[in-house]
Amino acid sequence: MLQTILYDGTFEGWLCAVFDAYDYRFDDVDIVRCTRFGGNLFERVHDARMDARHSARVWKGLQRKLSAESLHAIYQCFLSEIDGIENSLYRYVRHVLANDASVEEDFSNADVLIVTQVARKVWREQHRMEAFVRFQKTADGLFYSVIDPEHDVLPLIAKHFEARYADQRWVIYDSRRRYGLHYDGSETHTVEIRFAEATAGGRDLAAVYDPEEAFYQELWKQYFHSVNIPARKNTKLHLQHMPRRYWKYLVEKQPRGDRD
Repeated sequence: MLQTILYDGTFEGWLCAVFDAYDYRFDDVDIVRCTRFGGNLFERVHDARMDARHSARVWKGLQRKLSAESLHAIYQCFLSEIDGIENSLYRYVRHVLANDASVEEDFSNADVLIVTQVARKVWREQHRMEAFVRFQKTADGLFYSVIDPEHDVLPLIAKHFEARYADQRWVIYDSRRRYGLHYDGSETHTVEIRFAEATAGGRDLAAVYDPEEAFYQELWKQYFHSVNIPARKNTKLHLQHMPRRYWKYLVEKQPRGDRD
């Protein structure tokens, strides 16, 4: 019978669920984050025991078997939030631990292939976020950006923005997951933000803009349009490198004369 294991939604919680699957010797498992579990009368349900020693033990076991790149791929896949990815990762872990030889390139195994492909998708979105995020300055000198990525890439892009904007205070807010990163000039913290109704959930900060923000945004739009050469336009290539779903982050893609 299928054994459901509920976890708290964190990466450490998932590692604890993996530990319990081994510790209790569950055969057929379905690892589900508790907020997504709708209940099933025909399933047995187990709540993963949250214990830092358990998560550390699983991670150390994987460190002995996998390269740093493959370990990072596991984390990237977890952050993809794709339905069922917890179970693909669990089967991947079982495959890794059951073999003495490296299985990192065993693409005949469906779960090795899934982990490789999903990690690449998350990596691609991470780097697009690093390239396409545009900050807007508020009246109190805070630089602010709203993103809406398909995958939970905030933990992956933090170091990039800490290094690039080390001399500024900034917030990057994920409107889909309703949390953000706040860099205070020395450290980055995870934050939850409650917006006033007038800001449309944080997407419209016109009321708190620095007075010169709209002016500089308009200058940037004019510069972008002035250097664009219509004769060299290649829409297919352009969309390959900059898909339309990212345009909402880019000042230069907004109509001139608009604040947003």
